[in-house]
Amino acid sequence: MTETFRSMVRETRLGSDDFIFPLFVVPGTNVKKEISSMPGVYQMSVDNIVRECAEVRSLGIPAVLLFGIPPAKDEVGSGAYDKHGVVQSALRAVKKEVPDLALVTDVCLCEYTSNGHCGIVRGNEIVNDESVELLVREATSHAEAGADMVAPSDMFDGRVGAIRRALDAGGFPNLPIMSYAAKYASGFYGPFREAAESTPKFGDRRSHQMDPANTDEALREVAQDIAEGADIVMVKPALPYLDVLFRVKETFGMPTAAYNVSGEYSMVKAAASMGWVDGERVMMEMLTGIKRAGADMILTYFAKDAARYLEKHR
Repeated sequence: MTETFRSMVRETRLGSDDFIFPLFVVPGTNVKKEISSMPGVYQMSVDNIVRECAEVRSLGIPAVLLFGIPPAKDEVGSGAYDKHGVVQSALRAVKKEVPDLALVTDVCLCEYTSNGHCGIVRGNEIVNDESVELLVREATSHAEAGADMVAPSDMFDGRVGAIRRALDAGGFPNLPIMSYAAKYASGFYGPFREAAESTPKFGDRRSHQMDPANTDEALREVAQDIAEGADIVMVKPALPYLDVLFRVKETFGMPTAAYNVSGEYSMVKAAASMGWVDGERVMMEMLTGIKRAGADMILTYFAKDAARYLEKHR
């Protein structure tokens, strides 16, 4: 069968409009620092983020996800909900210059706390309710700065409902929430910890992120977030959890996202640099597999590379 006919009967179709491209915002001007463990991915100041977003939109990618690295960190992650913080400043700047690009913001404290944890620490315990209060402040500040969607990634109990109530009360009843609903305590986040400068100073995140062995638990977590008001639910990471992604989509029929995380990206880049795999081919096979498993949207550091590939092979 020729490529023409293979294309005509293809069951799963991948397009640039399936992607959300993660970006890392840092203080300063004219900053563009490559992340050593993630070739082709950068920490960028707001001026360069604006230029990057213009390029992203020109490639047909409809949305970006913003992470922030503040100029200083403290025990309560105050940079996360500072109205002049790096993400808030980026939101205003990008919204002005690239108004048709959808702006999603990560809502978590791990990039902002001096201990690297996702919330407030009391002794050796990461406390839930006090942390949720600060996540609500962060999400509200993002909404006020121009976010089109907020994405709580912490995995604390009750945070989706608390954020929904605060957004409704604050005049943002139509602002959607994309919940990291089934987020596993994974070893695939290593390169991200460098990118976001968020490595925990002690312990780990297993107290509130999911056990990689569990799938039924994922369905319970997703159901809870839907009940609390999530508009989109996410499975993270993607590749080791395609079975979970499939079950979530089949069970709930909700708009479903999958995060093709840093470790997945970096492994392909490393193997391709050594000539062990065809990087482009593996990238496209990986992304197609994620969509085939049920993802309506894919958060991926491959977004620009994949968009260029798709344009070239149209």
